[in-house]
Amino acid sequence: MHSEAFDITTAGSPASAPLRRVLIVDDSPVQLKILSVMMKRWGFDVWQAESGEEALELCRQVMPDAVLSDWMMPGMDGLEFCRQFRAMSGDSYGYFILLTSKSEKGEIARGLDAGADDFLTKPVNADELRARMNAGGRILSMQRELTRTLDQLRQAYDAIDRDLRQARTIQEALVPERSRQFGPAQVSLLLKPCGHVGGDLVGMFGPNPSGLGVYSIDVSGHGITSALMTARVAGYLGSDFPDQNIALARDATGLPVYRPPEEVALRLNDRLSADPGVLEYLTMAYLTLDLGTGRVTLVQAGHPPPLVIRADGAMHFIGDGGLPIGLISGVSYAPIEITLHDGDRLLLYSDGITETELPGGGMLNQQGLAELAAECLDARGTEFLDDLYWRLSQRTRPGSVLSDDVSAALVEFGTRA
Repeated sequence: MHSEAFDITTAGSPASAPLRRVLIVDDSPVQLKILSVMMKRWGFDVWQAESGEEALELCRQVMPDAVLSDWMMPGMDGLEFCRQFRAMSGDSYGYFILLTSKSEKGEIARGLDAGADDFLTKPVNADELRARMNAGGRILSMQRELTRTLDQLRQAYDAIDRDLRQARTIQEALVPERSRQFGPAQVSLLLKPCGHVGGDLVGMFGPNPSGLGVYSIDVSGHGITSALMTARVAGYLGSDFPDQNIALARDATGLPVYRPPEEVALRLNDRLSADPGVLEYLTMAYLTLDLGTGRVTLVQAGHPPPLVIRADGAMHFIGDGGLPIGLISGVSYAPIEITLHDGDRLLLYSDGITETELPGGGMLNQQGLAELAAECLDARGTEFLDDLYWRLSQRTRPGSVLSDDVSAALVEFGTRA
């Protein structure tokens, strides 16, 4: 094994940047000498090896920028050396030229499959060799620039990923508890973003012991923009500060009271549609429940029809759509009224459930949701919602993941709640 160095800073050579270290491999001492003289004259740092085994040992010590290797050598030939060189080079790419007398297309294909970048026919022409080395230098320069760019992208991705994970933690804080008892009623929540963050939101509040409010919201789109919108809406409907909740007012005694759901939808629509910088809109199902009578007043603003589950297992959907919130100013919303009796349940949900794609094509739809709910009737509260979500995930296409955010709010009324 031989190592001969040449200071390229004094050579004025084309090897001044990406391609400096060159390994020449040939079992012929004469060929080694000829090629080494040419390469050193052009300013390259030159290493020599007389066999593939010797060359690999040298590469383990110093990875060359380029390799000129004879194809036909005793023991390990140039083809096998090329394969092993590629296997050990990892992220450090070296330009590999095979020196050969072979010119058949099939042989050239074998060389390319082994990892060779270029070929030179022996005896080597100096001008052609220099041109191939210049080409190799350009390729290495692009490869290293791409590597630097990839490293920068990875750093940017890591930073974004950290921010998104923190954003997910913040969004999860918008639903601080999954279940709460309000006298004879229990409300349970489910929120499953399809990415780090999502555009779905569910919530509940009950500052007045005579009733409660429950909402299910789905912001258009996905990702960060939608998540920012959910955070904004959560501030309008938060439970921690009743005076800032647009669904609440104060009566003459100062006690918090619930505004009619249709008024809440109107107030929220006016706020969002008046902002010219907001392009997103949202669908919403929002209800108030009178805990003394079981009377539910609900508004449906473009949200999927809520599912009523009676104590005897009978089910039906209520509502006929309505306009989403934030699209058009001055829209009015009509209330829907039903009464829950002992053991009845009411499920609000996002279209991430009913629009789940099935293996045979098509979507789950309302009928499929009713079938899933029927399979979960023995469960209550969060157990019902978790069972529903698990069964939904089993209905998707094999190996796929849910492509939309999934959320739900379950209201259970009466002594069996």
